[in-house]
Amino acid sequence: MLWMKHHGIINVANSVLNSVDLDQTVAHLMVTVRNDGYVRGYAECAHHVTNALKVDWDTSKSATCGVDTGAEHAAAKEEYNNLHLPVMDLVTAALQSDNFVAQLKEVFLDEADDDEDLE
Repeated sequence: MLWMKHHGIINVANSVLNSVDLDQTVAHLMVTVRNDGYVRGYAECAHHVTNALKVDWDTSKSATCGVDTGAEHAAAKEEYNNLHLPVMDLVTAALQSDNFVAQLKEVFLDEADDDEDLE
């Protein structure tokens, strides 16, 4: 259990936090939220200009005209919320074992060899 305290929990956290799948999903989510915020901000600004100047502000030439960034952002959120990391399947299977520490040492083999005295 000492290995679990000093290495196991850290290895699981690092595997999740350093996952390429997680990085890509979060990066995509950030891009979609930024784009959606830009489109919504532009629409709100155009609305205020229309009200303040009492003119119809032409947004048809805007790069955001007709772009459904909300749907793309919703899809990115759904992708993030349903993200599946393969390492978690290995951890779940190991934790169901009678000797879960030995199973986790196999999953995180490189880290387990560093401190054999932590038994």
